[in-house]
Amino acid sequence: MSDIETVEKLKIAKDKLTKELKERIVGQDEVINQILISLLAQGHCILLGVPGLAKTLIVNTLAETLSLSFSRIQFTPDLMPADITGTEIVDSIDGKRSFRFIKGPIFASIVLADEINRTPPRTQSALLQAMQEYNVTISGKTYNLESPFFVLATQNPIEQEGTYPLPEAQLDRFMFEIEVQYPSPEEEEQIVETTTSAYLPKVKKTISAQEIIELQALIRKVPVSKELIHSVVKFVNSTRPNSDSCPKYIKDWVAWGGSPRASQYLILGAKARAILEGRYTPSIDDVRYVAVPVLRHRIIPNFNAEAEGITTLDIIQKLLKEL
Repeated sequence: MSDIETVEKLKIAKDKLTKELKERIVGQDEVINQILISLLAQGHCILLGVPGLAKTLIVNTLAETLSLSFSRIQFTPDLMPADITGTEIVDSIDGKRSFRFIKGPIFASIVLADEINRTPPRTQSALLQAMQEYNVTISGKTYNLESPFFVLATQNPIEQEGTYPLPEAQLDRFMFEIEVQYPSPEEEEQIVETTTSAYLPKVKKTISAQEIIELQALIRKVPVSKELIHSVVKFVNSTRPNSDSCPKYIKDWVAWGGSPRASQYLILGAKARAILEGRYTPSIDDVRYVAVPVLRHRIIPNFNAEAEGITTLDIIQKLLKEL
């Protein structure tokens, strides 16, 4: 199958997938679209939203429709790294003792890290190697993870007591931070109607693991103009307060800007969005679309910004006007 035929196939698959997700998920179109972009770009996502907005349901339904193995890790203060990656036990066979590795829940294609900020940084860091290198090392042995491998973490933004902020190195591993908003009154009426009845919608499997791997490889082949890459790098560079080319308000309001990984994810995200919409090369509008979820957790405001009531979103939107 040619790459052009694969793009057409992806467009059809996206429509089928969206239709199946909407059997259970009311609204949240942008959230679903951004999750699909991240999956195709081989990134990972943080879903940020208050309880009751169907964050977990979105992930569960996505795993069902994609024919992928799924595991859920409930992050709690007493969770240990071995509870995520797995551990070695002593096994006795025919009187001989040996170590046997028991895989943890990280060994799945879609991993839901539920309330990831409720566990200490030591346990959070158990995901670092897996998210970056797609393997884990236990007692000196390296074990490869399933492919595709996709981590979706949820966070509740309103509860601060008993939580542990994710270290910047951990945050930078996530391609997108996606804000899950409240539904509209019309959508909420539909949610209440469907969730308080006896009918439970069933979803069909639409895309296999092998097809997702092929589509992820296709994204890497999508051509991008040097002008677009230049614009993206210049844009990310302008988020760094130590850069000579950054605007004055960045020096006034920002402690840390986007890393080179931000530039990479802006291009990959723009590629994935273009392909999902049936186009063969991304434009600056695709970069604009993915800029907020890519940069929301990478631009760190300083004390001056907090004192003036300036948020990260305010800074990103101001930057986008100049892009």
